[in-house]
Amino acid sequence: MQKEIRRDDIIGSRRFSNYFWAVFLCSGGISFLLAGISSYFKINFLPFANPKELAFIPQGLVMSFYGTLSIALAIYILGTLFWDIGSGYNEYNKVENLVKIVRKGFPGKNREILLTYPLTNIRAIGIKISEGLNPKRSIYLCLKDERQIPLTPVQQPNSISNLEEEAAELAKFLDLKLENL
Repeated sequence: MQKEIRRDDIIGSRRFSNYFWAVFLCSGGISFLLAGISSYFKINFLPFANPKELAFIPQGLVMSFYGTLSIALAIYILGTLFWDIGSGYNEYNKVENLVKIVRKGFPGKNREILLTYPLTNIRAIGIKISEGLNPKRSIYLCLKDERQIPLTPVQQPNSISNLEEEAAELAKFLDLKLENL
């Protein structure tokens, strides 16, 4: 029974890079906001700098704006971490002849995203590799109606050999051909 069902877990937004950026943006945003407020009230709210010497218009105002924007972005990232956006699993079930792709979304009536495809509707497993400044290496579920459903999470690109090995294992498990997109 276990050999008939394969389940791949997807991490989602709870990655080190998101924690890093949330802390970095929050601390930087608070510093910028305090610098802007210090320049307005002419009172030093920062122990490591003296921003009360800044003119409020335009420097203090711009620093307040950037600080507020940075804090808002940090709150958004913390929200995605709290709700674990993008996490889920891919389940390949030969018993039921189904492929289930499950992901978590933002809170609301569509919090859980469930995509289900019958195995008879799947044409192949595809690999797409694009190199350059923003490399992308992904595995796709290629359907007979020419749709391509991504199976790999958004992350740092895997090595090409690992990606090919994972795609080959999946294609072998599902008895499908492997193609380059």
